[in-house]
Amino acid sequence: MWPAEIPEAYQIDFLQRPDGHRIYVEQSGNPHGIPVLMCHGGPGGGSSPFQRSLFDSSVYRVVLFDQRGCGQSTPFASLEHNTTADLIGDIEAIRQHLQIEKWVVAGGSWGSTLALAYGQQYPERCLGFILRGIFLGRAEDIDWLYRPGGGASQLFPDYFADFMQAIAPTHGLDVLVAYRERLQGSDSAVMLAAAQAWSLWEARVATLLPNAAMREGAVEFESAIPLARIENHYFLHHCFLAPQQLMQQLKRISHLPAYIVHGRYDAVCKFENAWSLHQAWPGSVLATVQQAGHSASEPDIARALYQASTELAVRLGAVV
Repeated sequence: MWPAEIPEAYQIDFLQRPDGHRIYVEQSGNPHGIPVLMCHGGPGGGSSPFQRSLFDSSVYRVVLFDQRGCGQSTPFASLEHNTTADLIGDIEAIRQHLQIEKWVVAGGSWGSTLALAYGQQYPERCLGFILRGIFLGRAEDIDWLYRPGGGASQLFPDYFADFMQAIAPTHGLDVLVAYRERLQGSDSAVMLAAAQAWSLWEARVATLLPNAAMREGAVEFESAIPLARIENHYFLHHCFLAPQQLMQQLKRISHLPAYIVHGRYDAVCKFENAWSLHQAWPGSVLATVQQAGHSASEPDIARALYQASTELAVRLGAVV
């Protein structure tokens, strides 16, 4: 049951990839257990030891990695050769490096997007999916969080005003374009201020109840810069996905088991995302967490994820 102790990683690798990227990969849990890959959020959020606790360490072989440009992967905050296709290539390279034939693919927020995109390209390598805080990479999903008139700006107009204040000098530009000018400019102070405003906006709306620690962590240089730069880069490019791609190609993986966890009051990724995915995926299991927002750190979300992983392990023949 969750909360569970956070196990130590028993193996850490740095996987050298083309174009100068070096990817951090770690393993924890049972080396002979069901392999599960966890895709973190953002993009640009980085993995966390906390994510190891979302799986029964006696049952699962847990693989975490830091996506390009964030966490312990290098180069830091790099946007070069950083696309969804590149990340999918990294995931497949990790699978081959670890000599895993098939694995469960898990992910939260942007991680759910990446998990779906990888699965649709490599369905034969997937055992099933555990997905949280569904983000489908559609234009409406980006608009919801980042543009005036989107749902989140209506729920939190005061916080959104702070988010917009950081780009006030670039009046007249689209929000994402204005942030790009500041996040990719040559003035490091301007870049940091914009990154902090971007990251704080997301942290403020990510939990049902205010979380001071999350907000403080969001504005630290090491987390704010890669999160803001890489998210902005991806969202300006429509997540490097075709319109409606994930829903249109769902049939490639809809024969596989899927567990979907979503907070009822998720203001980062609206509940409709999870509902639409569930409705289109026959046999999928949707856990609606009634007293939660978006973050996996919310206890009821974490418990639901742990329960989903336990149920999937039983379906896959493990003794739990």
